[in-house]
Amino acid sequence: MNKKLSLILAAGLLAFGNACTDLKEEVLDETLSANLSPEEAANGLLAPTYALLPNLFQHTTYFALQEISTDEAILPYRGGTDWGDNGIYLALHAHNTTSTDPNVNNTWNQLVQSISRCITAIEGLKTSTSANAALYTAEARGMRAYYNMVLLDLFGIVFVKDESSATSTIIRGDQAVKYIESELLAVEPVVQPKSVVGPGRLNQAAVWSLLARLYLNAAVYRNIYGATFDFKAEDMDKVISYADKVINSGQAKLSPDYFAIFGNNNHTNEELIFAVDQRAELNGHNRMAYFSISGDQFPLAAYPAANGTDGPGITSDFYQTWVQAYGAVDPSRDPRFYQQNMSIYTNAADTCVADADYKINRGILRGQQYGALRVNGAFLRCPDGRLKVGKLTYLTRNKPDLPVNFSELIDFTTAGSNYNTGYRVEKYEFSSQSNTGRNKGEADIVIVRLADLYLMRAEAKLRKSNDAAGALADVNTVRASRTKTMPPPALTTMNLDLLFRERGFEFYWEMLRRPDMIRFGKYEGKWTEKTNSDVKKRLFPIPQTAIDGASNEPGYLKQNDGY
Repeated sequence: MNKKLSLILAAGLLAFGNACTDLKEEVLDETLSANLSPEEAANGLLAPTYALLPNLFQHTTYFALQEISTDEAILPYRGGTDWGDNGIYLALHAHNTTSTDPNVNNTWNQLVQSISRCITAIEGLKTSTSANAALYTAEARGMRAYYNMVLLDLFGIVFVKDESSATSTIIRGDQAVKYIESELLAVEPVVQPKSVVGPGRLNQAAVWSLLARLYLNAAVYRNIYGATFDFKAEDMDKVISYADKVINSGQAKLSPDYFAIFGNNNHTNEELIFAVDQRAELNGHNRMAYFSISGDQFPLAAYPAANGTDGPGITSDFYQTWVQAYGAVDPSRDPRFYQQNMSIYTNAADTCVADADYKINRGILRGQQYGALRVNGAFLRCPDGRLKVGKLTYLTRNKPDLPVNFSELIDFTTAGSNYNTGYRVEKYEFSSQSNTGRNKGEADIVIVRLADLYLMRAEAKLRKSNDAAGALADVNTVRASRTKTMPPPALTTMNLDLLFRERGFEFYWEMLRRPDMIRFGKYEGKWTEKTNSDVKKRLFPIPQTAIDGASNEPGYLKQNDGY
């Protein structure tokens, strides 16, 4: 069976409808399917359930909500001219977001449209004669559960709906947890192993992983505004059990090369369990790689127009957790922190680089940045034709005297909002096919990977019985696996605070920070430019457009508390 779905075919069959609360999606022209085989028609029904994942995982949707709202990422008004956007990123970081925020609205729309597509697929597959109809139905049902799980995490609600003509029932709290659980359990025996369908499709290990994640966060979802959370022993047992299933199944393996997990060829990386399939022919995006780096960093020798955008940097607070962990040793000693790809950083004589060897560094980028020198839209060349590499300045911003020299300082002051402020993150590899820097992404975007199962299991062990030894063994297993270079040193002790720090080191920039901070009781804390301690900000506001769209049914869609 093909591991890819026909996304182009599916786009011709279904409309991108508005995100209304009754989750309707309209088929544009059913006659288009008249000449399709049963398998092609079934494939065309399932493909749209995945098709909006790249949109959901863009820099200004799910990433913004999960990272810029935390101590990991901050996006100031760059130079007083860029990324102002009516203050939405300042508000998001300071926990002052409103119900008209476009990031919130766009994320909501992607989720409810995707749920709509799942329902359309489930309905259409009821009459399918394809041999894969039952499998595809399970995938569509599982994807509906996944999107509802994200809705529950972000907005505190779940839509229950089985027929497109019906109005969704809205549920919350424990009822929502039980519904998602029941849906995932129902599809678990039907979906294929990852070895058959790959990480871009909902697979058996992915369902186990989502169940583990659901049980780990269930205490939060049941009592979202609670002063404390009741992590029930039976929930923690289930986290451990499903993590065991994934780890022992052999469907995934820890990657010895940390940054390969986020590389352009990561579709075959064995650590990925479930991911947004972004292979070049699927026309994904490169936003995860372009968002943070400088507008004067041009990572591709073939494309002198492909650059960064001077978006978010990491806060000093998050950087200091690395400093505190390593003391007098520079945190780049940890292979997850940084990967040097250009020797000019350690050998100043290397100012000429062959096009094929030219790659910017990865991880957390600090200090003076070097790269291909670009003047009037063209790269400078050495006499032998190689790229001329040197210290970068902000030529594209008409600030040639301002070095691209990333500082630890980044905040909302004038000094802290300049183009060069904040250490940057280049965790995902810049796509080699992206002629603009924004398009043609190659790296699959991680939804869940094996390291998370080890660290979820470690957390469950601590929360259930304070099994520090068992948790320490899981954490050190992940650390020891990164053997491409010297792995991080083994830890000698473990508790919840150390595990929270370790999750930051392992999963920074992977859209897990907000739920991690909430679960560990850190989200109401103070960090750079954030002092709001209102527990009601654990959820985002339901978009005003959605509430207005449901106004014909009074009381149907109620705004979250605190907005």
